[in-house]
Amino acid sequence: MYYSYTESPVGRLLLAGSRHALKVLAFLQGVRARGAEPDWERFDEPFRRVKKQLAEYFDGERRVFDLALAPDGTDFQRAVWQALTTIPYGETRSYQQIAQQIGHPKAVRAVGAANGANPIAIIIPCHRVIGADGSLTGFGGGLDTKRYLLDLELSHSGLFK
Repeated sequence: MYYSYTESPVGRLLLAGSRHALKVLAFLQGVRARGAEPDWERFDEPFRRVKKQLAEYFDGERRVFDLALAPDGTDFQRAVWQALTTIPYGETRSYQQIAQQIGHPKAVRAVGAANGANPIAIIIPCHRVIGADGSLTGFGGGLDTKRYLLDLELSHSGLFK
């Protein structure tokens, strides 16, 4: 697996994957901080497009990512992650709403666990999932980062001007 880093307003991010697909976008700080594995090879070239789209996102110019993704996970996790990609920019959903969307309305806690295991933060927008009461809940990059991402999207969504 190849890896690279990119700078962002929420800190340095780890990118990892093959020449053709992104498998990891992780924070280097926070409760789910992750670094490169010893057997990974530093190679920046495959991540040029990812870095460009992330820069556009943080500049408020990109709302939807157009990248090949290959997250590793169970069928249930992948179903949750796919559902996350349907949450529109600048909007949020509750864990309950995601559980209902994937056809497992009683699996709210499992949805929360799958959300927390999302290996491609930001691009698979796990930050858009909040508690049923509207509260911010756990986030691998920390709650301050989650708040930043939600505020960034809200400020560029056109919903409030």
